[in-house]
Amino acid sequence: MSLRLNDITLTYPDGDGRLTALDRVTLDVPRGSLTAVIGPSGSGKSSLLAVAATLITPDSGTVTVDGTDTAGLSRAALAELRRRQIGIVFQQPNLLPALTAAEQLQVMAHLDGRSPRAARGRALELLDAVGLADRAGRRPHQLSGGQRQRVNIARALMNDPGVLLVDEPTSALDHERGAAVIDLLTRLTRERDTATVLVTHDHAHLTAADRITEVHDGRLRHATPAG
Repeated sequence: MSLRLNDITLTYPDGDGRLTALDRVTLDVPRGSLTAVIGPSGSGKSSLLAVAATLITPDSGTVTVDGTDTAGLSRAALAELRRRQIGIVFQQPNLLPALTAAEQLQVMAHLDGRSPRAARGRALELLDAVGLADRAGRRPHQLSGGQRQRVNIARALMNDPGVLLVDEPTSALDHERGAAVIDLLTRLTRERDTATVLVTHDHAHLTAADRITEVHDGRLRHATPAG
């Protein structure tokens, strides 16, 4: 298993008490598979993704990424784990306006200490993989919404992570462009052998997932094969 959440409980302060965001959640995501996480607003989807990304430490339970138990790791060690092992696709691409599509990716490799030549080659390879080889020199304002989201996905894959976490990638796209992004994520999950978790409100594209997990009031209600 490339990503495992085991018996995760997460609470937040709520007045004089505590609000339970995740209640003894266990989830296994193998490499090369895509798990869709659905549920109403406030159900715990975002909390689950944040815990999986090691951005929030749960009250109890363990998160294991590519065989590494993250419990007890220092902040610096967690930051390195995220940089090397976890790719995060945020809901909004948040691309830097002054940088080209290729440069958006090269920044990630620079943070990881790669040489500029190696970073450039890797960036162009990934842009080709997401169908944007001819847009490598374009800046964000010269790209469509769907193209910006594709750059966002390629950027998350720049350091060859074993885990890919995706937050509502189709929320700002029309149906056709949203379907294209989901198809891309499904293909890249297979090709790059990532353990992919997709948080989504868009039920129209769930057939692309290997498994669908519903979160309700912080609990996993069921996990079923898609299709």
